[in-house]
Amino acid sequence: MAGYKIGRITQDIKCELASILRELKDPRISQMLSIVKVYVSNDMSHCKVYVSAIEGFEKTKESVKGLKSATGYIKRELSNRLHLRKVPDIQFIADDSIEYGAQINKMLEDL
Repeated sequence: MAGYKIGRITQDIKCELASILRELKDPRISQMLSIVKVYVSNDMSHCKVYVSAIEGFEKTKESVKGLKSATGYIKRELSNRLHLRKVPDIQFIADDSIEYGAQINKMLEDL
């Protein structure tokens, strides 16, 4: 039963984070930033958020710096929107999966 709850909370956090990221006004954060994967620990104390930008891995790393500085605001907004008893600590991690997928797509088109 606990697995279902963690799964639901993970999806809720991913959906709300996508909404919150669109509202952030930090110039370091890319407007084309997407959330690739969200992991929430079983005790709901930690949350790892993998993000990727279409502009490339360097822009993703710069966006992660902006997200780390806005972590307090993001955590407060999650608390207000989801009404959780305990909001997990959020850790943003840069991921290059979109850039890697674009390279694979280009190689397939070249064939």
